[in-house]
Amino acid sequence: MSFRLALQESPGNPWFSWRYVQDNSDTILAALREHAILTAEAMLIATAVAVPLAVVAYWYRPLTGPILALSGVLYTIPSLALLAFVAPYVGTTNPGSVLIALVLYALLLIVRNSLAGLNQVPPEARDAAQGMGYGRWGRLFRIDLPLALPGIVTGLRLATVSTVALVTVGALIGHGGLGDLILTGFRNNFYKAEILTGAVLCVVLALVLDLLLAMAGRLLTPWSRRAVR
Repeated sequence: MSFRLALQESPGNPWFSWRYVQDNSDTILAALREHAILTAEAMLIATAVAVPLAVVAYWYRPLTGPILALSGVLYTIPSLALLAFVAPYVGTTNPGSVLIALVLYALLLIVRNSLAGLNQVPPEARDAAQGMGYGRWGRLFRIDLPLALPGIVTGLRLATVSTVALVTVGALIGHGGLGDLILTGFRNNFYKAEILTGAVLCVVLALVLDLLLAMAGRLLTPWSRRAVR
């Protein structure tokens, strides 16, 4: 029997080990912190880019197809291939490489859902705003974007959960947050406790962020709750 198989079957290599968590709490917390920071930075940048793109597509209909097509092409590129393309230009050990890849992947989900939210603004609301003398920008900030918030928040939730998962790919260049734990666990003769700890914390982080965004969306759109009732 090989050493690896013996380690997998031995009692010393369980799927969960509280002692491993206690002995490596600093490393685990550092990985969780990096994972959360990369996710937050990627979502902030992606939102700052994607929402204006959705507004442009909403205002200028001929640009809708090209904007969605470009973001769709970026989304279909395999994560490893995109990271391999970006890393040489930014730096193979630079966390900016991972950040750029995450932003590019998040664009499609936010653009598509933001545009869907804008398109669902009732025509009578737009007509009323025009009758009240609102210009294009006034109507955007006072009518269109507030009424499109449910769609925008949906895009943010989908992109955030996807981003939490994609951060792990950054482990290949040493900046994968919890993905570093998972990859190191595979390298350390399939150390189950390390792998499971990283995987479970990824899931928990995604669920917590999704819940926070859902709660924020409900707070920002009280009229949607009244409509459901």
